[in-house]
Amino acid sequence: MNGPVTFEELATLMKGRAGLAVDPQEMASRPDTHFDVFGLDSLGLLGIVSELENRYGRQISNEPESCKTPQEFLDIVNSQLTVGA
Repeated sequence: MNGPVTFEELATLMKGRAGLAVDPQEMASRPDTHFDVFGLDSLGLLGIVSELENRYGRQISNEPESCKTPQEFLDIVNSQLTVGA
């Protein structure tokens, strides 16, 4: 992945912000699986976006909150975090 956020970091955030234990290798092997299969809803995504904004000190648009899959989420978040970096 060409951005700062990896599947492993996303899995850690899902556990910390939404209480979901997700194997990052499983998520990476099925990147187009919908978040609802992993148990993550839009409120969980909102919490993850908020944490990433705090962690990286950059504003992230609302677009990632409507993502349906881990790959879509990582693509959008990483493109936003790396613009102008």
